[in-house]
Amino acid sequence: MTHAMLKGSNVPLEASAVRAVLRWTPGQGVPDVDASALLLGGDGRVRSDEDFVFYNQPRHPAGKVWRLGKKRVAEGLTDTIQTDLAGMDPAVSRVLLAASAEGVSFEHVPALRILLYDAAVAEGEPLAYFDITPQTGEETALICGELYRRGEGWKFRALGEGYSNGLEGLASDFGISVDDSESAAPEPAPSTSLPLPPQQPMPQQQPAHPSMAQHAPQSSPQPAYGYPPEPPRYPAPQPSYGYPPAAPTQPTPIAHAAPVAQPSYGYPQPVAPIPDPNFRLPPQGPQFLNR
Repeated sequence: MTHAMLKGSNVPLEASAVRAVLRWTPGQGVPDVDASALLLGGDGRVRSDEDFVFYNQPRHPAGKVWRLGKKRVAEGLTDTIQTDLAGMDPAVSRVLLAASAEGVSFEHVPALRILLYDAAVAEGEPLAYFDITPQTGEETALICGELYRRGEGWKFRALGEGYSNGLEGLASDFGISVDDSESAAPEPAPSTSLPLPPQQPMPQQQPAHPSMAQHAPQSSPQPAYGYPPEPPRYPAPQPSYGYPPAAPTQPTPIAHAAPVAQPSYGYPQPVAPIPDPNFRLPPQGPQFLNR
């Protein structure tokens, strides 16, 4: 006989092992749903992270709870968790059966239902089922139901409790340590272009003594590349021996000047004679010749 359960109701289980089948209707915009299980001790928390069975850890180390995986059936898609109730460690008092949708709320998951089967019967009718309706529609993880000890036996209770922070929020609420660094967005890589180094100033040559800086000769301009240096316009005068050099002066060019005769070395310069205004040449001609 199949029990149609309401939220908060429970039903006793006589099977030694059960399959909890999570089923939903796929379609456009419907997220993928994953089934998971948490094994809790008497304090309501996991004993270690190994008590969390999900898609990254599909089998408990004790081998009593494992994930069978997804399957397509006529009614939709399923994901299944199987539990060996008879061989369960006595330290485990409850097994939570959960569903999660990565980044999408369960308001977009139609016809979500959990069905409980006797694992010893291959094609038998479900022992119970529970149609899960999210309370707010913003839940991204749900506790669909729980298997819990009652005396020497086990029972199943329908829950339908939701979490808006996904499977990580659900797991951490029961003692699972979640590494936030794996879900953090990676930083962008640094640009490969490196800035140019700052331009270093050219070192200036310092004089050997501070007083020499005032009398440092100015460097003459360098000639243009490829052209000979321009010769000086006027030769520098040579100083007389024993006398200080005279200040340089610019010579005045003389136009059409006659050359001046230089005196002979060691003799005074001759004086030009003054001509006699009454001087006359004697008469000369053929009449004075002797016949």
